[in-house]
Amino acid sequence: MNRLIRVFLAVVIASALLLFAINRLNKAEGFAGDNTLTIYNWGDYIDDELIDRFEEETGIKVIYETFDSNEAMLTKVQQGGTTYDIAVPSEYMIDKMREEDLLIPLDHSKIPNLKNIDERFMDLPFDPTNKYSVPYFWGTVGIVYNTKMLDDIEITSWSDLWDPALKNEILLVDGAREVMGMGLNSLNYSLNDTKEEHLKEAKEKLDSLTPNIKAIVGDEIKILIANEEAAVGVVWSGDAADMMWENENLDYVVPSEGSNLWFDNMVIPKTAKNVDAAHQFINFMLDPEVSAQNTEWVSYSTPNKAALEFMPEEMVEDERFYPSPELTEKLEVYENLGKKNLAMYNDFFLQFKMHRK
Repeated sequence: MNRLIRVFLAVVIASALLLFAINRLNKAEGFAGDNTLTIYNWGDYIDDELIDRFEEETGIKVIYETFDSNEAMLTKVQQGGTTYDIAVPSEYMIDKMREEDLLIPLDHSKIPNLKNIDERFMDLPFDPTNKYSVPYFWGTVGIVYNTKMLDDIEITSWSDLWDPALKNEILLVDGAREVMGMGLNSLNYSLNDTKEEHLKEAKEKLDSLTPNIKAIVGDEIKILIANEEAAVGVVWSGDAADMMWENENLDYVVPSEGSNLWFDNMVIPKTAKNVDAAHQFINFMLDPEVSAQNTEWVSYSTPNKAALEFMPEEMVEDERFYPSPELTEKLEVYENLGKKNLAMYNDFFLQFKMHRK
């Protein structure tokens, strides 16, 4: 019996020592709860040097994970398996997450750099008073095209894509809201239209574009356009900027009929374990010089007005990515249309894709 007791005590002591050692190691590596910040963001959407700088300045270890769609992000947050401290959803998803009580209200007193954000991008319908979110990047959906491959063809509107001269030359992003929105805008309908007859009309018009469509693709659209595998692409503005950096023959236009004005904002999910560190990181990213560095790396448009003076003049004055107020008035933010209407969009988009086959 004494021997069993001694063995039992030895196991308990060894286990305690092991747990102590693991805890010490985690603290040394920055994985203790109070010293860790878990961020959930889009891919290629932050300058890694800034994460290193934040860790050095604060002593907080950053764990960085990425997602490829708002819907994938929402599912992970809803499941709660990973306790994300910061996420970066788009505007319509922020609205949905608010409705589902998945977000923690922000403490603006802990984000003094919030004053640097352009007032035009604050207090928008998807998050009145910015109770839950802070602008990170914004941009448009438009048309990137190769001026060399198209010779004298000028593209200024959605309707130009139906030119027979563009046969088998167009790549589309694989997104229901983007493609259906293009169809709706080409008919002068709102890209938030929920009338079934209008969506059907948009789908039928998209069907007539089929001869000009080479493929409907994902992130690879950037490589394909930059390598001149196709002459035209319907893309997000930041992706267009990346392509134009790789290929000087490319240009980008926001169609004259109007298009999507989108926002990606930083939020703190209800699952957050380190709310204080989340506020620190948000404030850090809103620093003018930090924001300027991040904007140059990511290539999307910054909502940080104070950052503009630290950025190259040719970048700030480029109306393709910082559109004039006149054009901005024609742009629409995606609204949260609800499950029923989103299902209708997805259904018509699927019908369009199947029509191509």
